[in-house]
Amino acid sequence: MARTPGFGGSHESGSPDNPVLITEAEASLEDQHRARVRKYMTLMAFRIPALILAAVSYGVWANPWIAMAIIGLSIPLPWIAVLIANDRPPRRKGEPSRWDGRRQELAELEAYEHRVIDG
Repeated sequence: MARTPGFGGSHESGSPDNPVLITEAEASLEDQHRARVRKYMTLMAFRIPALILAAVSYGVWANPWIAMAIIGLSIPLPWIAVLIANDRPPRRKGEPSRWDGRRQELAELEAYEHRVIDG
């Protein structure tokens, strides 16, 4: 009998004394969500300091171009933060598409002759 990877012991792999070692397990949905929220908060935390830095740089150098450049760099931060927060891990090959059944329903709906009110 071939031994499967485990933590040791002479018992069959997968028993309480010899659990199966899972190396490709994905993070739970809660952990994934928590990581995305952390990334969002980190990116958004740079926005207020960037505005303060722009005000300070204008006060120190009296150059509006430096202040505007800092503000310009902070403008896309909310958009980037939302894109990262809404991102999910890539779909696995075996994961079914959620839209497979709806395509046929949509085709049937489009093929149906609709009544039109002429004005």
